[in-house]
Amino acid sequence: MFKIFLTIYAGLEHAFEADHLLAVNTLVSHRENLKQSIKDGIFWGIGHTTTIFLVGILMIGFKFNIGENIFKNFEAGVGIMLIFLGIYRMYKLYFPKEHTHTHNTSRAAFGVGLIHGLAGSGALVVLVISQMKTPLEGLVYILIFGLGSIFGMFLAAYLFSIPYTKSLLKSKKLQTSLVIISSLLCIIYGGKVVYENLML
Repeated sequence: MFKIFLTIYAGLEHAFEADHLLAVNTLVSHRENLKQSIKDGIFWGIGHTTTIFLVGILMIGFKFNIGENIFKNFEAGVGIMLIFLGIYRMYKLYFPKEHTHTHNTSRAAFGVGLIHGLAGSGALVVLVISQMKTPLEGLVYILIFGLGSIFGMFLAAYLFSIPYTKSLLKSKKLQTSLVIISSLLCIIYGGKVVYENLML
């Protein structure tokens, strides 16, 4: 039982890594209520877990070897996605649309989670392979880890959405400043990830 809780905690802690937080912060910055933001966080977590589980099936179940260079390309892909998210959020800030469908943004959160799962899946699956006795045990570990990451992103989405909620923050200028800062951080960090994985 302790091992299960430890695995959930590891997933929760994983959700609070810098690139994950920047992505979810950018996603929820256009939301006007906490419920919508939390839904985005949950969909991100589900997408993230889906990718890691699929990579786990390939590497653990089918003994498929994915090289380190491929995972570095995945990491660079996440960096490109972060840059795109930052630019897109800035665009939405200055060219807003009157009608934004909740299910579309939830799909976007799921897609961002899918891509993010590629970045961290390699190291996690290799660690699982080295410690778990059977393939089934390894896949169960990944699922439990995924539940922890879903819960972690649920918390992150809730916390990050608070400053953007109109009922809690009345200053439009301050809201705009927060969006600009978070978008720029997303772009800068994404550029750093791309540089570290493709240039070094």
